[in-house]
Amino acid sequence: MAEKKGKLAEIKTKPTAANVEDFINAVPDEQKRKDSFAILEMMRKATGEEPAMWGSSIIGFGNVRYKSPKTGREVDWLRIGFSPRKANISLYLTMDVKKHGDALEKLGKHKTGVGCLYINKLEDVDIKVLEGMIKTSLKAK
Repeated sequence: MAEKKGKLAEIKTKPTAANVEDFINAVPDEQKRKDSFAILEMMRKATGEEPAMWGSSIIGFGNVRYKSPKTGREVDWLRIGFSPRKANISLYLTMDVKKHGDALEKLGKHKTGVGCLYINKLEDVDIKVLEGMIKTSLKAK
């Protein structure tokens, strides 16, 4: 069977020139703001890169072209990132968060989606495990 030819799709969420620290400072919840600055530093240290705002609410590091194995569709997306949402902090570490199965068992209180890890606050999770997940995600891409 022939491989599906990839077509680069335009997505709405792209890097912007907005200031990351201004965005975090505008987060109303003090704990979420503190945790966001801590995650920002973790990701900055792991990547050696500076963050960029992706769209209006995602803080991302790097850029990778992702190809959907199902559709062949390709999109440009951040290597890793996070977003301090109202309900929780969403971490974008991989397109398939279940690949972190062993680490997820040790992480602490969290929820997962297909490509996202959701935590309420950093004190709910093991920071060393989270840092390991961030580093592992960078190696996988």
